Amino acid sequence: MTTTQPGLAISNPQAYRERLFGLVGDRDPLDVMSQTAQSLADVVHKHSPQLLRTRPFEGKWTPNEIIGHLADSECVYGYRLLLILSEDNPVIQGTQQDLWVSRLRHNEREPVEHLEAFRTMRGVNLSVWRRLSPADLKRTGQHNERGTESLEVILCMLAGHDLSHLNQINRYVEAIQQHG
Repeated sequence: MTTTQPGLAISNPQAYRERLFGLVGDRDPLDVMSQTAQSLADVVHKHSPQLLRTRPFEGKWTPNEIIGHLADSECVYGYRLLLILSEDNPVIQGTQQDLWVSRLRHNEREPVEHLEAFRTMRGVNLSVWRRLSPADLKRTGQHNERGTESLEVILCMLAGHDLSHLNQINRYVEAIQQHG
């Protein structure tokens, strides 16, 4: 995510949304999201924890930290989903994702722990997403960085967020293997 200051403000919210929407394309966001846990499992089971904890680029997250971030995001987006379903146009706070990753010490945890946390939360959240009516998808919240967002927009953004980070993990693993 492009920010003017990490985790505090998105410099171009519409460009961020459009980038995520573009990754999803014509696919059903629920189909994309239902495949993410298996894609992460493939990575975690194919590569050693040591490789996944390796920082491929200075100042960037490790693959393990990205998986931890996806678990954090699932918790955050699950909360936002429940909040928007339960309240009328609530305020949605952004997170300081870099601080979450560092202060929760994601790189010290086992990749499989992040995977299982993600898998569990995603399963719970998908069961809610799948039961939403068209009217539910039109419900909105006010994101403090991006403005008004409907559940329909959030659903597509979340699927794109998955794809973006899966691509990032694969690029980082490849870079580690090439320089390792």
